[in-house]
Amino acid sequence: MTYITKQGDMWDSIAHSELGDVKHTDALMEANTKHIDTFIFSSGVELELPDVSEAVTETDLPPWKRVSG
Repeated sequence: MTYITKQGDMWDSIAHSELGDVKHTDALMEANTKHIDTFIFSSGVELELPDVSEAVTETDLPPWKRVSG
C-alpha cells in the first residue's frame, strides 16, 4: 500500500495517521530509505506503507489492564 504526502507531512504524523501509532515511525522510515534525509515532506511524494503488526503486548497496556504475576 502507498501513501501520497501532503505539504508539511512528517514521518511521525504519517505513522500516526496511516499506521495507527507513532511507534511505527521506524518501520515507515525503513520502508522508504530513499527519503530518509527528509524531515518535512512536500506534497506528492509516494511512500510505501509497511505492513505493521498491531499485536498488543502487556507493556503496551495501561497499568490497570496488566496481569500482575
